[in-house]
Amino acid sequence: MNLELLRELVEGHGVPGFEDQIRTIVARELKGICELSTDAMGNLIAVKKGSGSGKKLMLAAHMDEIGFIVKFVDKDGFIRLNPLGGFDPRQLNSQRVIVHSAGGQLNGVLMYGTKPKHLLSDAEASAGQNLDTFFVDCGLGEATKDQVKIGDMVTMSRQMIPLGENLSCKAMDDRVCVFIMIEALKAAKTNDFDVYAVATVQEEIGLRGASAAGAGINPDVVVALDITLANDIPGVPEQDHITKLGKGAAIKIMDGSLICHPKVVEHFRQLAIKNEIQYQMEVLPRGGTDAGGIQRLHGGIPAFTLSTPTRYVHTVNETVAKSDVQACIDLLARYIEDVQNGDYTYGF
Repeated sequence: MNLELLRELVEGHGVPGFEDQIRTIVARELKGICELSTDAMGNLIAVKKGSGSGKKLMLAAHMDEIGFIVKFVDKDGFIRLNPLGGFDPRQLNSQRVIVHSAGGQLNGVLMYGTKPKHLLSDAEASAGQNLDTFFVDCGLGEATKDQVKIGDMVTMSRQMIPLGENLSCKAMDDRVCVFIMIEALKAAKTNDFDVYAVATVQEEIGLRGASAAGAGINPDVVVALDITLANDIPGVPEQDHITKLGKGAAIKIMDGSLICHPKVVEHFRQLAIKNEIQYQMEVLPRGGTDAGGIQRLHGGIPAFTLSTPTRYVHTVNETVAKSDVQACIDLLARYIEDVQNGDYTYGF
């Protein structure tokens, strides 16, 4: 497994609408393997021509990460933020961030606008938190306004680290799946369908890039690649674990954005069994993926999501198992080789 490429992707920076750095990395990796283009939304579309039918398999993995843009800088240089994506405010206390200004990256600390603990009343200490009360301090005082402008991107500052046989970083969602898409394209030995591998934009604010790309490509089948919850941690009942870390690729049955096409689900399951790839089945009550933004286009498209189990989703410590990542690469590569053998029509 190319851990240096994975590190580059998950440590890279790109909130919705600002995915330029990640797009450059993906283009570099797929140049010479695929025909590359971009659309007006900023999606990177990599086409690997097939050997046979001319039908289209669309893969979709989103490049954006949850983060912020600057919405206000006060007279003392403290920065207020507008969120792009769904951070839980409880997970944001005393984090370090990077403010991406026109003049370069600035270090900052993300702090909650409240009195120190020593001065809080019991009522104040037990009150909930909200994102509007957070601010960023870059340590520049009044000079902050000269360097930081409204609309500048703000991302979390966190490096990838090993945790036993697992890996943790700020943006496994969804860069680990961008990595899986790249590696599976390289690993697939044949492809009958034309493969349209799309590194999509703006997923975290409503599946926007994938919807635009799907409308332009009009695929015969679409496979989204995204993380899913691995809630196999203290405090969560087993029935709500969704998936478990280290138990294989997650074959999604449904989430909040789509019910995956049952015949595509079974195709993936049978390929996992045939190729002895570890897998688990996934039902996610809430949340969505790029497949949900494409499924209803052009009168309906068979759609499915292959998921990577991930602990601590939408925090700076998103954690995956290396074995699950490899299982997803292997299963996706086998599907690229076998998609032409799927019959996704409905009879009566």
